[in-house]
Amino acid sequence: MEAKNGAVVRKHLGYTPIPQRFAKKVNAFFTDFLNPHVNFHRSCFFPETVTDAKDQERKKYRYGHMMKPFEKLKSLQDAILHLKPGITLEQLDAAASRMSDNEATAALNRARQTLFQFIADAFKPSA
Repeated sequence: MEAKNGAVVRKHLGYTPIPQRFAKKVNAFFTDFLNPHVNFHRSCFFPETVTDAKDQERKKYRYGHMMKPFEKLKSLQDAILHLKPGITLEQLDAAASRMSDNEATAALNRARQTLFQFIADAFKPSA
């Protein structure tokens, strides 16, 4: 069973199983590239809950509610309460502005290519 964000992971890594011996490399890729990209540089829709005449709640995904997860966090009144101790919004702002969205995407693609090449090289027969 896929987790809630499994589609994001599968989009970048594909559906082929990756052997466990590469777990440290894959986790480093997630920590250093994929997670920052998703949190700071990838826009997503946030739902608006609308109650109709029959008191049924429906989710509406409007273009105006599209933003990056970090922007959504900053828009909350109590955003500071949702941060881990020792982490500030200023630190996260600095991390978000380190690269443009296009630069972050290019870095993610290069890192993914390097990771896949490392895994592929491990399966090449020794000459």
